[in-house]
Amino acid sequence: MQKKYETVVNKIGESVSAFLGDKMLILFGENAPAELADYCLSITVNDIENEIKTGDTLQLGERKYTITSVGDAVEKNLTSLGHITLKFDGSEQPELPGTLYLEDSEIADVKQGDIIRIY
Repeated sequence: MQKKYETVVNKIGESVSAFLGDKMLILFGENAPAELADYCLSITVNDIENEIKTGDTLQLGERKYTITSVGDAVEKNLTSLGHITLKFDGSEQPELPGTLYLEDSEIADVKQGDIIRIY
C-alpha cells in the first residue's frame, strides 16, 4: 500500500478527551494558538504525498480506520497548519471542509509518539 501521509503525535492537550464524546480528535501543528492547544493532538506538519480519498485507511498508533469522506480543505490544512478534525462517525458526505471522516467506531487511546499514517 502506498503511503500518502505520515506524522507523529508530539503532545496531547490536557482537554483532548473533551471531544471524545463527540467522536472527534483535533490535530494541529506545533503553532496551534494557545487557547486551542489544550484541545488538540500536536503533530509535526508534513507534506501529503498523494491525494487522500474515500476508502483510504488512517492508522492511529496500532488502530486502523477506513476513511468515509474527505472535506475539501483537509489536504491544504494538513500541509499548511497540520490542522484538521478527525470525526469517527461514518459520514459519507463531508459536512465541514477541514474534517476527515472515518468509520463509526470507538477511538483508541492515543499516546505521545504514536504515528498517524494515511495510505
